[in-house]
Amino acid sequence: MRKINSVIAILLLSVSVSFAQPGKKWTLQECVEYALKNNISIKQSELDAQLAAIDKIDAFGNFLPTLNGSANHSWNIGLNQNITTGLLENQTTQFTSAGLNAGIDIYKGLQNQNLLRRSKLSIIAAQYKLDKMRDDVSLNVANAFLQILFNKENLKVQKEQLTNNERLMKRTEELVNAGSVPRGDLADMKATVATGQKAVVDAENALMISKLSLAQLLQLEDFKGFDVADNDYEMAQSPVMMQTPDAIFEKAKEARNEIKIAKANLDIAEKDLKISRGALQPNLQGYYSFSTRASYADRVIGGVPDTDNPTTVIGTVEGTGQNVVQQNFIPVLGKYEPIFDQFSANKGHNFGLQLNIPILNGFSARNSVERSKVALERSKIAYSQAELDLERNVYQAFVDAKNALSSYEAALVAVEARQLAFNYATERYNVGMMNSFDLNQAQTLYVNSQSDAARAKFDYIFRVKVVEFYFGIPINKI
Repeated sequence: MRKINSVIAILLLSVSVSFAQPGKKWTLQECVEYALKNNISIKQSELDAQLAAIDKIDAFGNFLPTLNGSANHSWNIGLNQNITTGLLENQTTQFTSAGLNAGIDIYKGLQNQNLLRRSKLSIIAAQYKLDKMRDDVSLNVANAFLQILFNKENLKVQKEQLTNNERLMKRTEELVNAGSVPRGDLADMKATVATGQKAVVDAENALMISKLSLAQLLQLEDFKGFDVADNDYEMAQSPVMMQTPDAIFEKAKEARNEIKIAKANLDIAEKDLKISRGALQPNLQGYYSFSTRASYADRVIGGVPDTDNPTTVIGTVEGTGQNVVQQNFIPVLGKYEPIFDQFSANKGHNFGLQLNIPILNGFSARNSVERSKVALERSKIAYSQAELDLERNVYQAFVDAKNALSSYEAALVAVEARQLAFNYATERYNVGMMNSFDLNQAQTLYVNSQSDAARAKFDYIFRVKVVEFYFGIPINKI
């Protein structure tokens, strides 16, 4: 069993060494700043803000006139009317047409104005969401950073315990050789040392995993040499903890983005209601269109008398019965006029006003208004709930910070007491008045109290940071 633990220790130690190559040690401020620039969730929120800006351009475009051009060229192949004879013949004709259409909303129930105002509110809401995402990432980075610091402290404690165990094992071996203690105590101490070696390996593994977690949170591509600055972080009293929870809550209502987002969503819902109501009002539009055309068919440019059939009887004179005749001509065909001349001659304009009055459209417009009213009520409830949640979170964070301080102070007292008990047990063991099992129990309690104190310390630091966070103090340093 001891050999297996030794092999595991060597393997994990080699992984840990390859992970933590000498290099830059990051501070909390550097970690937060790097995460704010590279975190994927933040980048997605930035894209949402860009989309909101594009929506504003769309809303502004509703005030501009629409302008569209069109062109068409067609071939008619088959049975068509001959323009010279009026008879249907198999022939091919070509035509070209072009046009230009413009329109503008003169009155649309103020929908365009409200859409523009809504788009501006959407930009504000998207920015608040981006700021909230940055706050959340900063908080997560701080938590991961402090987890690394705790794991470092815990590793230090476990290594100190292993050193003490090895020293006691050597002392036990001397006592066994001198016949002062039974040989079974030496076996117990060897087992204790093996357990301590495993605890060190576990602590190193936990430290490595916590470093990897923070490196992934920062989106680091090369994280093998990643490490954080392991300065001695002191327990400093925060001025914010001198404030009352009510004062912190009032400050949080001004600073926290949760409230700002809820308020922006409420304003957006109010604009949506106005937009839907605008659909119930008449809509007045102005329009203008220009068109022209050209033909590629031969045209009649003149005529010559028809010698074969010079005249045609078109009627008789009443009373005399004399025939009324008309001279017949044969049309003379020529090439079509120049295309641009035809475009100029055939151009036309059309403009006017169009009024649309909604009367009955399957209740769609009125149902849209009712849905907007429901959405508005939801937004009002969400805003109230956001204030309640913020108040609860502030009070909870304040109480947690107070409890964390009490836990840390109690942990320090426990460490001092366990250290005295362990020192006393060591003295008794050295003179043969205590067996190895009781000594190991005293040492285990002492080490556990050290780990609890380290955990309580960094838990208090994080809890205070959360309270400061609600008070509007950025998380960028400890």
